[in-house]
Amino acid sequence: MPRIPRIDIPGYHHIINRGVNRTHIFSSPDDREKFMQILCKACRVYGVVVHDYCLMDNHYHILIENSQSNLSLFMRQINSNYAIYYNKKTKRTGHLWQGRYSSWYILKDEYLYRTIRYIEYNPIEAGMSSEVGEYPYTLGTVLLGKMDMPKCCNKSMLVERYDINTLADFLDKPLSTEEVKDLEKEKQKKITKIEDKAVSVKRKELGSYFYSSMDKQMRNLAILEAYKDGYTQASIANEIGISDAMVCMVIKKLRI
Repeated sequence: MPRIPRIDIPGYHHIINRGVNRTHIFSSPDDREKFMQILCKACRVYGVVVHDYCLMDNHYHILIENSQSNLSLFMRQINSNYAIYYNKKTKRTGHLWQGRYSSWYILKDEYLYRTIRYIEYNPIEAGMSSEVGEYPYTLGTVLLGKMDMPKCCNKSMLVERYDINTLADFLDKPLSTEEVKDLEKEKQKKITKIEDKAVSVKRKELGSYFYSSMDKQMRNLAILEAYKDGYTQASIANEIGISDAMVCMVIKKLRI
């Protein structure tokens, strides 16, 4: 069974990657500086703009815009080069990353700006800072603090569309509960490419993937199909009356 394909269409992508078993991927300011150097080099090679970023201890967020269908190549260069650096520095072996990176294609400006606020408030949600502009490893903090900016962020919308005061106002409050829910729903939407454009595909109702006469093999294939269409493991498990862990096992087995 093939892996779920990446949305490699030019446009805006919110990308997250975590350390294996949620272990640290950044142990010092030098590590974060090295990651940004690798990120900016990849941006030069593949013509990518970084609109925002947040480098936490065990994961990172980047919001990027690509003009070609090269997201997978871009991410491979970043993750492989940083893993080589970090493993050599810490004298560790094995995988640094927890599987493949996660990415979401952003179709609407409304969700683009919500994603920026989500990224900038990540350190606050994690208890690592108390206000926006305090945690040193986000683009918002760099701009609000008038610090040296990574070159790959020169064309960021935070640079081109905001001055210091309007940026501070924009980032003044966190996302509401409803905004977070809407953002999560948007992430689950299935995106496809039609005539070189990204479009949202309307999903079937979850119950329509399953029917009473299904055997186990057919049920498992339906589980994978529903998951690929954006339904969460928890919602699938609840729909068919099995555990989240069982749904997870089925998906992992069929995606090998």
